[in-house]
Amino acid sequence: MFLTISTTGSPERPATDLGYLLHKHPGKTQAFSTAHGTAHVFYPEATAQRCTAALMLEVDPVALVRRGQGKGRGGAPDAALAQYVNDRPYAASSLLAVALSGVFRSALKGQCTARPELAEQVRPLRVEIPVLPARGGAELVHRLFDPLGWDLVRAEPVPLDERFPEWGDSRYVRLVLEGGLRLADALRQLYVLLPVLDDAKHYWVAPDEVDKLLRAGDGWLAAHPENGLISSRYLARHKRLTQDALERLELVRLAEADGSEVEELDNAVDESSDTQERPVPLAVQRRDAILAALRGAGAQRVLDLGCGQGQLVQALLKDPAYTEVVGMDVSVRALNLAAKRLRLERMGERQSARVRLLQGSLAYTDKRLAGYDAAVLSEVIEHLDPERLPALEYAVFGSARPRTVLVTTPNVEYNVRWESLPAGQVRHGDHRFEWTREEFRAWAAAVAERHGYGVEFVPVGDDDPEVGPPTQMAVFTQTDTDTDISTTGTTDTPKEGEAA
Repeated sequence: MFLTISTTGSPERPATDLGYLLHKHPGKTQAFSTAHGTAHVFYPEATAQRCTAALMLEVDPVALVRRGQGKGRGGAPDAALAQYVNDRPYAASSLLAVALSGVFRSALKGQCTARPELAEQVRPLRVEIPVLPARGGAELVHRLFDPLGWDLVRAEPVPLDERFPEWGDSRYVRLVLEGGLRLADALRQLYVLLPVLDDAKHYWVAPDEVDKLLRAGDGWLAAHPENGLISSRYLARHKRLTQDALERLELVRLAEADGSEVEELDNAVDESSDTQERPVPLAVQRRDAILAALRGAGAQRVLDLGCGQGQLVQALLKDPAYTEVVGMDVSVRALNLAAKRLRLERMGERQSARVRLLQGSLAYTDKRLAGYDAAVLSEVIEHLDPERLPALEYAVFGSARPRTVLVTTPNVEYNVRWESLPAGQVRHGDHRFEWTREEFRAWAAAVAERHGYGVEFVPVGDDDPEVGPPTQMAVFTQTDTDTDISTTGTTDTPKEGEAA
């Protein structure tokens, strides 16, 4: 197997800086032992104007089969000959990807100890792989590499036999990539996409492969139009691992679009939080108040937006009056816990037809949320920055437009009654604000007026004569089904999937 990486330079910025980036001296030939052979690194050319590093992997196919005990590509019982007569020593595959990560580990991480500033530089790169298996042909090669910023992607089919052109082309291509990229980005792309194009891995794919995929795909995979195919092939078509990868990639995409960190979005699971079960009596009273309001509205199809661990979804499913219950949350971790709480995998067909769990953000409009009788936002709005509230407002009241919307939020005036809560602190570390009763009523009244809803306010918990209830609930009821938010002049209408 053979791969070259070339760059050009000048006396001020010599091409031989490639040696610093790869942590391999241009004047030396080095050999490295791998699990399946020996990797050689050498430089066919190394001048200030042009420098090329070559990685050659010598593979012992017989030792590979014996070590794998018949597992992997060519290891089927009816393919005994294929175990010993195969393309593994010659065609780039997961073997080369593993060698790439082992030999150029620091470069793959974007680290350059001797010259740290080089790691962030965008350099003119040329990558060439003479023989690359491509299950999907040159067309798939372009689908995978074209969106990644390369100026040139050339995949030349390798003929089965040049002496017999009538036999046609093989499944192999000669790959050439040219463009200005960081070296670390180019190496990460190759590490992921080599086994994807080969559609095979020579080793057992375990759950930790999802973490490897996301690390190598950081910065490019979440937005890649073929991330589903890439994840499936990289994870050897394991459905559960692929689903896990895609859910985590969607969270990355939402975080990037929102300008926040993944950890900030994936914070919905906190057993010590008042939004979950602390204190338990208040959480129960809150759910009871929501259920009473939904029954009073005659709702049958209900959205739980920001469903967390699924406590409300579980309560709704116990009542046959609710024919469809949808829980949505931005946190994959919360949705996984909700699925376990509901025992979705063991749920009967009739019951499972009534429930869906969706990942999504209320900062964006979502066609999946349209047409429902009621939506519940229980302890949700206070987790958003105030400037994001107009986006949530339009997504729920302007786009989805359920007949009834229930919104609960803490009453900050009641915080003085919590003996365990220090003065001036909010109830949850992620709360971006907590409103007084007057502030909440003003916001709710303005939302109702803009979108054609009436609104009533219901106390939740003990209604203290001085500071009010611990939780306040607004019950919005649609009064004007013809209201179009785009005619009010108060809120711009965002496009589908676009932040308001």
